[in-house]
Amino acid sequence: MGSPWKPFLILSVISGLSEFARAVAARPMSYAAVLRMRQDSSSSVLNSRSRPRQQHSGGLVTPGWPAFSSHPLSALSLLSSQEDLRSEESEEFGPVFIQEPDDVIFPLDSDEKKVMMHCEARGNPPPTYSWYINGSEVDSKTDYRYSLIDGDLIITNASEDTDYGKYQCQVENSYGIILSREALLQFAYLGAFSTRTRGDVSVREGQGVVLMCSPPPHSPEIIYSWVFNKFPSFVAEDSRRFISQVTGNLYISKVQPSDVGSYICLVKNAVTNARVLSPPTPLTLKTDGVMGEYEPKIEVHFPTSVLVAKGVTVRLECFALGNPVPTITWRKINGIFPKKARLRKSQAVLEIPNIQLEDSGTYECKAENTRGGTAFKGHLLVYTLPQWVRMINDTQMDSGEKLQWECKAIGRPRPSYRWIRNGLPLTSQGRVEIVNGELTINKVQQTDSGMYQCVAENKYGAIYSNAELKILASPPIFVPNPIRVIATLGKDVSLECKPRASPKPRITWRRGDRRIQPSKRIMVMRNNTLKIVNSSRADEGNYVCRAENQLGSAEMTAILWVKEAMRVVLSPSRVEVTVGESVVLSCKATHDTSLDVAFQWFFNQKPIDFQQEGSHFEYIQTQTSTVDLMIRSILLKHAGKYGCRAQTSADTVFAEAELLVRGPPGPPGVVIVEEITDTTATLSWTRGLDNHSPISTYNLQARSPFSLGWQTVKTDPDPVTGDMESAMAVELSPWVEYEFRVVASNAIGTGDPSAPSRKVRTKEAVPAVAPSNVSGGNGRRHELVISWEPVSEEFQNGEGFGYIVAFRANGTRGWKEKMVTSADATMYKYRDETFPPLTPFEVKVGVYNNKGDGPFSKVVIIHSAEGEPREAPSDVKAYSISSSEIRVTWKPPNPGPGKPRGYEVSYRKEAEQEESGEKRRTVKNETSMVLTGLEGNSVYLMTVKGFNSIGQGPASAAVTAKTRKSPPAQPPSNLMWIQEGNNISLSWDPVKARDNESDVIGYMVLLKQEGRGHIQVTRTINPSTMLSLPEGGTYIIEVHALSEGGEGAFSTQVRVVTSSGVRAKSSQCSVHCPTQSLTWTALILVVLVPSASW
Repeated sequence: MGSPWKPFLILSVISGLSEFARAVAARPMSYAAVLRMRQDSSSSVLNSRSRPRQQHSGGLVTPGWPAFSSHPLSALSLLSSQEDLRSEESEEFGPVFIQEPDDVIFPLDSDEKKVMMHCEARGNPPPTYSWYINGSEVDSKTDYRYSLIDGDLIITNASEDTDYGKYQCQVENSYGIILSREALLQFAYLGAFSTRTRGDVSVREGQGVVLMCSPPPHSPEIIYSWVFNKFPSFVAEDSRRFISQVTGNLYISKVQPSDVGSYICLVKNAVTNARVLSPPTPLTLKTDGVMGEYEPKIEVHFPTSVLVAKGVTVRLECFALGNPVPTITWRKINGIFPKKARLRKSQAVLEIPNIQLEDSGTYECKAENTRGGTAFKGHLLVYTLPQWVRMINDTQMDSGEKLQWECKAIGRPRPSYRWIRNGLPLTSQGRVEIVNGELTINKVQQTDSGMYQCVAENKYGAIYSNAELKILASPPIFVPNPIRVIATLGKDVSLECKPRASPKPRITWRRGDRRIQPSKRIMVMRNNTLKIVNSSRADEGNYVCRAENQLGSAEMTAILWVKEAMRVVLSPSRVEVTVGESVVLSCKATHDTSLDVAFQWFFNQKPIDFQQEGSHFEYIQTQTSTVDLMIRSILLKHAGKYGCRAQTSADTVFAEAELLVRGPPGPPGVVIVEEITDTTATLSWTRGLDNHSPISTYNLQARSPFSLGWQTVKTDPDPVTGDMESAMAVELSPWVEYEFRVVASNAIGTGDPSAPSRKVRTKEAVPAVAPSNVSGGNGRRHELVISWEPVSEEFQNGEGFGYIVAFRANGTRGWKEKMVTSADATMYKYRDETFPPLTPFEVKVGVYNNKGDGPFSKVVIIHSAEGEPREAPSDVKAYSISSSEIRVTWKPPNPGPGKPRGYEVSYRKEAEQEESGEKRRTVKNETSMVLTGLEGNSVYLMTVKGFNSIGQGPASAAVTAKTRKSPPAQPPSNLMWIQEGNNISLSWDPVKARDNESDVIGYMVLLKQEGRGHIQVTRTINPSTMLSLPEGGTYIIEVHALSEGGEGAFSTQVRVVTSSGVRAKSSQCSVHCPTQSLTWTALILVVLVPSASW
């Protein structure tokens, strides 16, 4: 047996395809327009070039289907829809431009000798192309130079004489002809300068001069520059020299001797980048004197009337000759000078980018020097190409109707209009009326079908708007057919009859075999819709709509069923909950059991998105006709109207319930500062939402630059109860900028705060806080240094804040007071030569501002400075330690004021100046120092002085000491050794000191086991020693001489690899030793290897 599900599956597929067919059919445009949209979507070019289409209000152009709402389609209607789609796929339409030709500038010296003018269009049937040059058709059959590839025109061996001009592409198919915009073909070239020698230009020094460029033939514009003497030394433009990009000439306002030389004009084609040089023009100076000063003369200026296109960059030139060199200034007469304007080339060029209509006006350039001035004025006029405001669109009409098209464009000057039909001019005659951009055709006929173009143009350009007019002719067609309509008992029902037909058909209705006669309950509307008022079971049955015109007829059957009305109950209808609680709303529908019902939940008229709101909302299907809405963890935002919509194929019923949410109060309204004093602020606010729980209290909060965020302030009254809308914030700081906000609370909790008030500053008051941590001391002799921690700006209480420093010697009566006007000050120094060091003072520091004096700090005792050391150290001695070190010792000065905190030793060689000496200081109060890094065998002078934080004391008498001679530079050599067990017997050649070196007094032997940090040091007066090796391993040995001047150079390192019980004999010299025989007493070889220094 076959599967019982197959019939249902087939019906499901048919139903889905039917819905798709109905969706496509419902588009308000013909299928040809749909095809165009598909093509447009595949290309940005198509999208930008496509022409919009519209349906004429008077014609039945597209199917107005589905004819009825909410009905299933039969398999028959599906087949009908598919046939209709196939028929529309073959619908034909007139040509539409995809790409119109653009202006072309073709370089004549190009290696590619072909010019291509592009043109592309689409249409059904595919269009054909032809071209026009300057109004004459291009004959590609007889002129081999012209060829067509698709719509593109190829010109071979193009020349300016025969091919320069305006080109227009014509596209044609069986539905009409359209013309493209006119595209200009120009040719770029740059000729050569005349080879004729240019004569000398001779002027006096100080005179102005103009060197003519006289450019060769060229197209289009060229760029000018000048070469001085030889390429590539270009003339630099400045306030004295100017190259006009209009004339190409070089202007020198005041010639100097450095200008003498040869000048060459260089021109460059802006398109081809080709360059040519003119013959040189020599510039010489006359010898009959120097030109005196004279007033400016403007040699270069823009025209008296300048026309420019909107949006381009305009450059106006103005340059004058004169002595002294003139200064150029610009202004706009009777208007605002554009802010975007820029002055270039020492103000000789006024540049206005992206020029707009408001930039039009009269501009003046003025040239001035000490001898006088002159000016030039010119009018700048901005024009605009036409731009569409309203375009014409494709239109389909029934014959006999009236066509009204209007196209409208803006531009400066105002555009004029002309109309083209199928490539030919259209004028007013007969049924055709043309008034500017309006075209009217009365009682359209089939012969009026075709392609129409509205052209808006002024003398700067033209734009085209294209549209196709179709006069329809077809017998009536119904899609879908038949249809089924389900109505609700007692409600009105409308059966629509909208066939596709042209011309309009005559419509009749019948039920069964009997024609329907209009009555009070059953009537045919003006749009041919059959309306049944207060439907009943008796109205069920088949209704037939017949449409007929001169081309044929067709019928459509509507099957009507009448069902009981559905009832919906949503409970509870009103419920109150608290924030955080949950609630369930139940929606139950009572309906005809033969119909399926679908439910949808709404919140405040918007469908609930259960995926997005799943954390709070859950859809629960309890029974076929009952659904629940679970609302969890309710928030304040969930308060509102909840709707349940139940829908069958017969009717739709909507029920609502109200959910009230109790929660913390909402934010109060705007907070206003009514009154402000030095320590209080009176606030008022508007009551916010209580969210269904009465407000119990308000909390006032303030924020200032000195607070950590928002802080609760004390209030009057305290507390602020929920029925109040104003209160006073107290105990504020004077002269502080505050913001205020209000927070409401109720039995459920505390709500969000209000928006902050505007910032206000409390009034000034006398300072109330004294400085803290008053202390002092140190300073120079006879100084009293007083310091304190400054008072924070929060407690300065007003402008003009400062400090009052009061002090008196201990045991005296009168206070001395000094004003410190800086609010940031932290110290005051008082100097008096009469008081001795370390004199005790009573000190206090007060505050003041413009409102008056504030409190003083507590009195503290501060001693005056003890001063710098008064005496030099005594018993200074110095003696040499080595060739590079001298130890200096001393005794501190006698106790008393000015005790040193350290000592500074100055030293220099006896033969050097004092300024070249060096200084070193002790880390603490030490009484000795070792001077290092000195030269050997040299006499040094040394002095010692004490210092403290105040300064330095006097220096001691100089003492001398001579460093010892340098240690021997020759290292020990010819090292020899013998190992027995753990002992090594080591010997070497004695080191002999030179005359300038210290005598050798002994030797130092260093022994280190590799991999360990410990070094064994052995001293000996003889050139030999015995070493003991603690254990087996690798050892490194070095030897150096000892002298009064210090340690001498190290010998070459040797490495001994050994184990206990080994006897070996070897030797090593510092350079290289010949091979010597070794006597072994064990099986292990002892290797001596030179090693890197460690």
